[in-house]
Amino acid sequence: MIDILISENISGAFVDALSTRFQVSRQPKLWEDQAALLKAVETARVLLVRNNTQVTSEVLRAGKNLIAVGRAGVGLDNIDMESASELGIVVTFTPDQNSISAAELTMGLMLALTRGIPRATADTSAGGWNRQQFVGTELYGKTLGIIGAGKIGFLVGARARAFGMNILAYDPFVSADNVMLTELRAELVELDDLLSRSDVVSCHVPGSPKTDGLINRERLSKMKPTAYFVNTARGQVVVEEDLIDALKAGKIAGAALDVRAPEPPKDSPLNRMPNVILTPHIAAFTKEAQNRVTRAVCGDIARLLDGKPATNAATRFRAPRNRA
Repeated sequence: MIDILISENISGAFVDALSTRFQVSRQPKLWEDQAALLKAVETARVLLVRNNTQVTSEVLRAGKNLIAVGRAGVGLDNIDMESASELGIVVTFTPDQNSISAAELTMGLMLALTRGIPRATADTSAGGWNRQQFVGTELYGKTLGIIGAGKIGFLVGARARAFGMNILAYDPFVSADNVMLTELRAELVELDDLLSRSDVVSCHVPGSPKTDGLINRERLSKMKPTAYFVNTARGQVVVEEDLIDALKAGKIAGAALDVRAPEPPKDSPLNRMPNVILTPHIAAFTKEAQNRVTRAVCGDIARLLDGKPATNAATRFRAPRNRA
């Protein structure tokens, strides 16, 4: 019997600490082989994942001894939550621990886009000194449209306010008198209104059937030709072919994508566009965020294996249940 099966690259002092108390199997490439995952999970009590492992109903049912799935991160779109609840498997995650890092990367991408920093760096590194080619745009006085007014959206908005930006927000699950929106002095609007009025659009919604393809040809056509699009949420939120067409046609000024669908992505025209910035899903990848994430998820795993409730349970129950 294995206490903890780790199917992705999750390491550090808090994982090492678990190994001193429990039997831990570290298989960082296991997520790439679903058949091997199904076999390995049969004898595990806890499965620890990031976002690459597809924790399907089949995987959960194969884990006859599973009491919990630990998700080192905030998104739960790679876990069949309905099946986990049905089977009495606790899903624990880290809802807040990487929010600051994601917000800071978003601001960095906004600045890099509007000031053309990657292009200026490449040109200067190649021996150029072409200042007139890299006249940028200030964020001050511009309008930021935030799609998804949760924790990360709020943190991005707060930082954008410090830059002197006006804030619009779209979130069907948030009311106009939401405290966070009030603090941002943000205007809650419909999505089409946000797209047509914003100078920068930043996406912070979870991956789900309701958000898949949310940003498509029709929605992109509503944006200003001078506007920029930033996505640090989930790749499937954007119809990539439609985004490519919009960029080629000059319907928007540029885009920065930290997330893609699938990941890693296939070769794309985006790779060769000068007004596009691409990063490999690193929003949460700072030393500080990863330390907080692993500490939180490993702490919950230890509590669950000791028969205690989880602190950050995403399921409706917080403690291990008898699956017999």
